[in-house]
Amino acid sequence: VQTGKEEIWPPTPHAVPFSLQEEGLNDVQEMIKTEKPHPERRLRGVLEELSSGCLRFLTLADKDQHHSSRTRLDRERLKSCMRELENMAQQATALRSQVKRNTMKDKLKLVQNFLQKLRFLADEPQHTIPDVFIWMMSNNKRIAYARIPSKDILYSIVDEEMGKDCAKVKTVFLKHPGKRGFGPAGWTVQAKMEIYLWLGLNKQRKDFLSGLPCGFEEKKVPRGQNLPSFPPISLLYTKKQVFQLRAHMYQARSLFAADSSGLSDPFARVFFISQSQCTEVLNETLCPTWDQLLVFDNVELYGEAHEMRDDPPIIVIEIYDQDTVGKADFMGRTFAKPVVKMSDEQYCPPRFPPQLEYYQIYRGNATAGDLLAAFELLQIGPGGKSDLPPIDGPTDMDRGPILPVPLGIRPVLSRYRVEILFWGLRDLKRVNLAQVDRPRVDIECAGKGVQSALIQNYKKNPNFSTLVKWFEVDLPENELLHPPLNIRVVDCRAFGRYTLVGSHTVSSLRKFIYRPPDKKAQQWNMAVPCRNPVGSHLNSIVVNMEPEVPIKKMDTMVKLEANSDAVVKVDVKEKKKKKKKGGGGGGGGGEEVEEEEPDESMLDWWSKYFASIETMKEVGEEQQSGSDAKLSPTEGSKAQAKNKDKDKSKAPKDDKKKKQQPGPELPEKKSKQKIDELKVYNKELEAEFDNFEDWLHTFNLLRGKIGDNDDNATEEERIVGRFKGSMCVYKVPLPDDIAKEAGYDPTFGMFQGIPSNDPINVLVRVYIVRATDLHPADINGKADPYIAIKLGKTDIKDKENYISKQLNPVFGKSFDIEATFPMESMLTVAIYDWDLVGTDDLIGETKIDLENRFYSKHRATCGVSQTYSIHGYNTWRDPMKPSQILSKLCKEGKVDGPHFGPGGRVKVANRVFTGPTEIEDENGQKKPTDEHLALAVLRHWEDIPRAGCHLVPEHVETRPLLNPDKPGIEQGRLEMWVDMFPMDMPAPGPAIDISPRKPKKYELRVIVWNTDEVILEDDDYFTGEKSSDIFVRGWLKGQQEDKQDTDVHYHSLTGEGNFNWRYIFPFDYLMAEEKIVISKKESMFSWDETEYKIPARLTLQVWDADHFSADDFLGAIELDLNRFPRGAKTSKQCSLEMVTNEAELPMISIFKQKRVKGWWPFVARDENDELEITGKVEAELHLLTAEEAEKSPAGLARNEPDPLEKPNRPDTSFIWFLNPLKSIKYLICTRYKWLIIKIVLALLLLIMVALFLYSMPGYMVKKLLGA
Repeated sequence: VQTGKEEIWPPTPHAVPFSLQEEGLNDVQEMIKTEKPHPERRLRGVLEELSSGCLRFLTLADKDQHHSSRTRLDRERLKSCMRELENMAQQATALRSQVKRNTMKDKLKLVQNFLQKLRFLADEPQHTIPDVFIWMMSNNKRIAYARIPSKDILYSIVDEEMGKDCAKVKTVFLKHPGKRGFGPAGWTVQAKMEIYLWLGLNKQRKDFLSGLPCGFEEKKVPRGQNLPSFPPISLLYTKKQVFQLRAHMYQARSLFAADSSGLSDPFARVFFISQSQCTEVLNETLCPTWDQLLVFDNVELYGEAHEMRDDPPIIVIEIYDQDTVGKADFMGRTFAKPVVKMSDEQYCPPRFPPQLEYYQIYRGNATAGDLLAAFELLQIGPGGKSDLPPIDGPTDMDRGPILPVPLGIRPVLSRYRVEILFWGLRDLKRVNLAQVDRPRVDIECAGKGVQSALIQNYKKNPNFSTLVKWFEVDLPENELLHPPLNIRVVDCRAFGRYTLVGSHTVSSLRKFIYRPPDKKAQQWNMAVPCRNPVGSHLNSIVVNMEPEVPIKKMDTMVKLEANSDAVVKVDVKEKKKKKKKGGGGGGGGGEEVEEEEPDESMLDWWSKYFASIETMKEVGEEQQSGSDAKLSPTEGSKAQAKNKDKDKSKAPKDDKKKKQQPGPELPEKKSKQKIDELKVYNKELEAEFDNFEDWLHTFNLLRGKIGDNDDNATEEERIVGRFKGSMCVYKVPLPDDIAKEAGYDPTFGMFQGIPSNDPINVLVRVYIVRATDLHPADINGKADPYIAIKLGKTDIKDKENYISKQLNPVFGKSFDIEATFPMESMLTVAIYDWDLVGTDDLIGETKIDLENRFYSKHRATCGVSQTYSIHGYNTWRDPMKPSQILSKLCKEGKVDGPHFGPGGRVKVANRVFTGPTEIEDENGQKKPTDEHLALAVLRHWEDIPRAGCHLVPEHVETRPLLNPDKPGIEQGRLEMWVDMFPMDMPAPGPAIDISPRKPKKYELRVIVWNTDEVILEDDDYFTGEKSSDIFVRGWLKGQQEDKQDTDVHYHSLTGEGNFNWRYIFPFDYLMAEEKIVISKKESMFSWDETEYKIPARLTLQVWDADHFSADDFLGAIELDLNRFPRGAKTSKQCSLEMVTNEAELPMISIFKQKRVKGWWPFVARDENDELEITGKVEAELHLLTAEEAEKSPAGLARNEPDPLEKPNRPDTSFIWFLNPLKSIKYLICTRYKWLIIKIVLALLLLIMVALFLYSMPGYMVKKLLGA
């Protein structure tokens, strides 16, 4: 195909990086799948190729950018491609350095996103050249076609810009035209052809045969003398090679279930060049092991021998399902390239015999299993077939002419025994509208299998009567080649009919394989010390448990210098002394504040919870910052001299973060270590303990025949139930010593010590602490959540206790439910949104499988507390005491112990634990007890050899809430935990009270005594003098509408004001959270009040009163009642520092001090937005509980009871136009006294002069005349 002279296509980015990247990624995935070493290196290589490919494209495109024939779209698109690829090259380089062994999976996903982006960019938005169509005709009817994108066969002088199929012999599959080409019908191939295509400019036509296999002669048509020679009509090949293809079809796995029974009857058809052969049909299996060799003789291939070797034609393998009636159904297809051996090569390793490989089978675009096979293409030399390696291997007499896969290629098989533990079936859905009543489970692996006992009445008891069954099967030694194991559940209907309910494929048996321990390794195991040995006695390890020290802080590592490590063992008593001496080690100077013991009666479950959340955050932060040698200040050992100075500098900084204590010289944490804690998991408990599948696994059963229209159905929708059980695969025979162990029961095989699966009654106690980040359900962006719990037939809806307008409700509730396992074992906790009208909406729900928890070895029935106490907020919840639990665990795990010895020691297996041996009862009497010791062992149970595993601690788990209508999107999180107690055991005590703390009623009395240096705002009408009419306003944050004002001190000329005025603020306060609780309606239309929690802050403001205009704001101060600076003793000492430099000042809390008096500054911002001091106030704060306030009442303002005296204000506090005489009197008497005297004197003088002047002439005349 040739086109005109002008070059009309822009280069596409696809040519450069993406075929390489695709191959590379497939390699990486293959490496991970087959668990080859260092897949991360290969991924780094892929990223390097990608970035260099991108940069290469940029250089090519850059030359190409300013071509004359580009349209604007071409230019812009090229720019965008260049931008994207430049960006991608940078990202790839950055990613390359981040690829590590553990981040492999995430990074692989990112690289796959690159690949998708490249595919998208490579797609031309505007096709400049039409595509090529190939039609197959028969009797002038179009039967099948193929469409080849022209960009794939474009020729270019630059290798990278060449189409990927240009000048290559390609295999093309033709498909049905029109509608028939879509869907399952169109997946079968109508025809396959080999074709060579080249599309380029006229001037490049001399190259068009360059890609054909060599060894041909052209046959041309004679044309006129001066006409150029056109392409030849035909090519005559002189060189041909004869080959034999051997297809070793071993097995396929995880095929598509084509029959309604959930199985298929598969056979494979192999196509090569122009020949095809089929394997035999295997009935009723999804993992057929054909173990068959197909031989294709006399395959003729053309071209040079070396070309054949490097690029042999592809083999197409199609899998079909044989039906008794009608034609076979297509189940999937895959392609393979054979390993080629030329006649002059030796048939020897490393290339021969070829290894079996997995080929992914595709059905449409979906994957539908894998094929395990090997293909070799052997050249038949001049000596004929006799030179080929013989097809040795037993010809199966039973299978007639079928050849099995020869020995060098087929995997080595061993005899394995597969033991299956049948426990029960759960949540089976209806099949064909009928309920499942008598189910049975069939297990099949590599053609062998076993059936479970029949469950007689699924409704009454869904567990199996026979627990363990086994079968033997030959499996490959190489575990990667193990076939999957199929679990099918059928329902036995009337008249002996069987209906498939659902099936599950266990694709890898690896985690169920049992390897008997080596003799040598066993002895070695016994002597491995536990994580923190303190001293070992012969063969036993001593674990030292100190009282009151959290166990994980047993040994304190103190990094002294880079070169010296010292382990400091701190004794508790020393610790306390140090604390008192140095103010916690960090208090090198300054006031020593003794650490206060929390009051037992004040502590409740919430104290424990909040302390634990603090710990969780700290642990999280430490993990993030990767702090290896960080010391927590409670560890006492800071009194080490070298660390002292560091700590001094650290303490004030930390203080800013945690505004908790008055003094800067105190250690960071208040009284952390004294409160017993529980473990807060910020995920589900299942995630932490591996789904509690330590011996009982849950397999989801999927619906049988998948119609192709179900391909988009999610996994969830296809689940029709769950099978509970387990399996154990091991080579037979086992070493003898296992069967000889004491108490070995042969009927249970490998599943020793399994509890009985008879129905059991259990008391389930569900504690719901709180929910966070709920999805809003109402128009106002809030929700009114309440709890609904469902377990079996019990359905609790706590509707009347809904919490109004909250997305983070604190429920603090516990519910007791009696249930019978196994029938009622799925607990659903849902959060609904209460609506006044209409039905309540589900916000989200979480499901917990209680049965797996109940039977787990991790003992998830009731968490093990940190300490054992018999009263107070940390009472032991379990009806069994730690010593009873320990004895039971030792007995079940066949562990020697527990042996309690004198001096607070206990020996279990070969571990010795020490700990306290006394306990205080409510009256403070000390009694001897072994419980602390037993608890120490339980908390370290994972260190016990063989039987040990991590026991579930006392905890709160955080579970995501999901809504079936919005799959996969978290609707909020729920913090909760579940306790379970079997009813045949002694009854547990009452549930712990975790109800939310009720706020305590307080009354805050604030007396405003005086103000000073308040800025003067007003000018006097007559005299222009500055003055202010001062009053003070106060309120508690959140109660602005209840603000209170003093009376006005008029006409203060110095900024001094006298008030003697009392405010009274009643409020509800939560001590633990340091918040005020306010309940109010959001709007007049609200149905009920909403609760808000806000910090306790008192605001005082100073104002200038104006009669005709609005009052002027002069300044304010806000005091956090938990942490505010101590007031200054006098007005002089009161400064701006008290507001700006809070961190340095000693802080006090009104809740501790109860009564405080002093001077505080009022501040406001000036024009430059800087704080300036605008006045000072002398106030007294007095905090009383509601009861105290009732006993000693006080009046508002200056009223009875307990009245305050009137302030002593000078007489200037008047208003001139109300009292003019007084005003005049004042003006005359005080301000202008001297002025008036001066004026009077001057006037007298003036009069005298005037009189003198007036009378002088007369006198003169008189004197002169009448002398």
